[in-house]
Amino acid sequence: MDRFDPRGRVNRALLVGVGEYEHIQPDDPEGVPGHLPAVRHNLERLEDALRRGGIFGGRKETGEREDTGGQEAVAGREDTDGQEGAGGQESGGPDAGGSAEVTVLRSPSLDQFSEALRTAAQDADGLLLCYFAGHGAVPSAGDELFLQMRNARVVAGGRAVFPGAEAFTGMLTVLAGSHAERIVVILDCCYAGNAAKVWHDFADRRRVMLLMSVQANRLIDSGDGTRATPFTEELVQLLDSGEELSFLKLFGRLRGQMVGAGRRTPLGDLWEPQFAGEPGTDVLLTAREGEPEEPIAPAPDPGQSSEEPAPSAQSSAQPPRTGPLGGPAGPGPGPGAGGPVRLLVALLAVPRARARAVIDWFVGLRTRARVVVSALLVLALAALGAGGYELVGPGGGHSCAPPLELRLLTDPDLEPTVRTAADAYLTSRANTTGQGCRRSGLTVYSAGATAAATALRRQSDAWQEPRVEDTNPQRDVGPQPDVWIPATGTDAARVTTDWTTRSYVELHPDEEPFAYSPVVLAVPQNLAGAGLDERAGLRLSGLIANLRKQDANAGVLRPDPEFTDSALLATIGLYGDTVDSRAAEQAVRPAGPPSPTAAELLCALPADRAADGRTAALVPEFLLRSGVGCARTTRVPRIAEYPVDVPALTPTFVRVRWEGGDWDAAARDDAVDRFRTWLTGEEGLAAFAAAGFRSATESGHRLLDGDHVGVGVLRGPSPLPGAARRTAMEEALTRYRSAHGPGRVLYLLDSSGSMSTRWPGPSGGPGILKQSLGGLGAQDDYGVWAVYGTSGDRSHQELLPFGHHRRADAEHVVDAEARVRDAEADPHAALLAALDDMAGRGTDDQRPQLIVYITDDEDGNRLTGKNLDEVLARARKAKVPVDMVSLISGSCDRGRPDARIAEASGGRCLDAGDDPGRGLRDEVARVGTGEH
Repeated sequence: MDRFDPRGRVNRALLVGVGEYEHIQPDDPEGVPGHLPAVRHNLERLEDALRRGGIFGGRKETGEREDTGGQEAVAGREDTDGQEGAGGQESGGPDAGGSAEVTVLRSPSLDQFSEALRTAAQDADGLLLCYFAGHGAVPSAGDELFLQMRNARVVAGGRAVFPGAEAFTGMLTVLAGSHAERIVVILDCCYAGNAAKVWHDFADRRRVMLLMSVQANRLIDSGDGTRATPFTEELVQLLDSGEELSFLKLFGRLRGQMVGAGRRTPLGDLWEPQFAGEPGTDVLLTAREGEPEEPIAPAPDPGQSSEEPAPSAQSSAQPPRTGPLGGPAGPGPGPGAGGPVRLLVALLAVPRARARAVIDWFVGLRTRARVVVSALLVLALAALGAGGYELVGPGGGHSCAPPLELRLLTDPDLEPTVRTAADAYLTSRANTTGQGCRRSGLTVYSAGATAAATALRRQSDAWQEPRVEDTNPQRDVGPQPDVWIPATGTDAARVTTDWTTRSYVELHPDEEPFAYSPVVLAVPQNLAGAGLDERAGLRLSGLIANLRKQDANAGVLRPDPEFTDSALLATIGLYGDTVDSRAAEQAVRPAGPPSPTAAELLCALPADRAADGRTAALVPEFLLRSGVGCARTTRVPRIAEYPVDVPALTPTFVRVRWEGGDWDAAARDDAVDRFRTWLTGEEGLAAFAAAGFRSATESGHRLLDGDHVGVGVLRGPSPLPGAARRTAMEEALTRYRSAHGPGRVLYLLDSSGSMSTRWPGPSGGPGILKQSLGGLGAQDDYGVWAVYGTSGDRSHQELLPFGHHRRADAEHVVDAEARVRDAEADPHAALLAALDDMAGRGTDDQRPQLIVYITDDEDGNRLTGKNLDEVLARARKAKVPVDMVSLISGSCDRGRPDARIAEASGGRCLDAGDDPGRGLRDEVARVGTGEH
């Protein structure tokens, strides 16, 4: 066990609590759910406990609390722009014992948080502790956690839906740049457990240990506001107990207390704090002089099983390895103290956490009392015999073992409906034993349809054990699924046909789909065909021609065909018999990046009332009932028109089995079979009926819920198309990619000195660049400039000359040549040079082009005033899209230079709140031909 003792080192604690928000629902539709008054108590209690704990120094009493007009202050401490630093911002050395070792941020903005995080990371060389309490949010895939600061909003219609929030990946990137020996992150927010997957995917995680208030994909109760939140209340009580505690010991006690108290999440399952950390790693959090250390056993390995690579109710929820009944490994109570208790607990099958509480209570008794209780317990056991467990078991005398967790991967368009069905299954009779225990849990997540199919087809080995940064399905798709529900059963055929490499996965699809929904052209009501013959029975090209007869300026939009199957199916009809797929793509090209999903497309349209009234959308029919809740009062009513040459959505149940994942195969197969039987039966299909789906098996595909029909939907359109052919989907995807390339991409990589903390790992500048190279193929041209220097023409250095490159060769050059320079950067000069260079390359053809600038924006003072105006004017003239990729949050907020440059050029702005690695891969893939 490597337990680090930080005493005598420079330790820092950053306590962040966001209790007040600027944007609150329902007054602001883009706001967070509400204020969190309990967070104020969290900060006060936790700060006091840490200062008394012997690691961060004792409190210097400098005065009494004063009334400051509604704000709290302590004499000798100051609050500046939401940041409270005890004793000012003075740094305390190892002997300072000083108040400056703890910094408290009360409801900071994102910028204030980012600055304080960098400062704490730079100062610490011993223990760095970061605590966050506030609202947490996750994207639909659940693959990132966003910590929402005071100015946070939730904006629908794009992938950057959480402005004003810090992506946990970005936070880990900053922490990884610290010289601290150990880094502890404590999260008290909804979805805190989703951070475990981010940690697992993060390359430089060795020093980082996470304590998360709840398991993944769960909301939590913040309390009534009169005291600390439930999780932090328990945390502070342990830290203030007067006992010497390490991180692992704290986690075991904390989880035991919360589970033992029977706390529940809003879903009704046990509220279980989570842990993530490298095996054998620990750190002392509170120290008491003269108290002997208690040995702590190694921690669990969150990634120890290929069947459990990412957060689930079992993989990251397990406490550190303990003795037989939940007590710490090593010396226990003296003779006569623990024996009867341990025997009783074993026979009664009490959960480990409760056993720990019983043992702690028992050991705390006086010696004479322990003897008396031991005798009574032995007598009780003799009298009770085998029925003794009924004394302590919940639910009529039975303790429930943790349910087997199933992982379900689905298409992004289907995820809300599948999640609703899964939630209903969790509490259904089919998933409940005779003793009232849950049989299995379900983690539902989605990923880009093409990425999921590619990972199952070609990357199953890397999915089990990622070996290189750029091929990591655990990061790009999610955990290995037990169940896959693609939007069309044809996807399973695409995966299993012509496997090009050895596969470590087996797919077992059902023979028939269990639901059906046609892809329709959702036309503004005033532009729709009047008769049934104008709404059904025509090819997509005919429906679009009729639309433009009504309004010559009418447009058609479609989501991203790489991201969701409904868009790829629409693309089959869009191309039809034409040989010019590039012209077809121009007819549906959006002003910016395409909406990832059909639901996001429908939600984005009402933002521009005029465009909404003249734009038709290619979306699944079911969304005209269940996908129009956003902007309900302002959206234009739409009428469904049914193209005969666009294949339909046919969701299909696919069992996924993994090589080497058979240690619990029988139990897992049983759990999957139970869920399949329920989902495809009446109870499971109720969720799909409510969402607007049709029967998959009955002739004519009747609506599953004929009593509630979506606006503009026909009850019995005829004819309706069948499922897609495998070759049609493959051909449409190939043509779609070809229509966007071969392309030209010029990368500008900020190499100035300030990039040093944002350089290493997959989320650093070079890592993000290398990930995006997967969107480029052998026919694409690209090059890389290192941007540094401020003297005249010396604004950049060519690292990779412009031309064709093998990906491996390009990555080798970046690894070998790209490095941080002891210099500032001039983004103004570099962008002007890049725009001129690319404008000159595109004079003789129509090949797509792109400039990518990856930066930390530290030299943004050179992109203001006349300099910015000059770049904006050149960008509009050159007509070359510029993707601005910032490694800090907030750079893409409206009006910021990065956002303005991207808008003026027709490019895209990505910052740390947008998952820039994934976003840039998507952007480059639209220009390049990809690796095929």
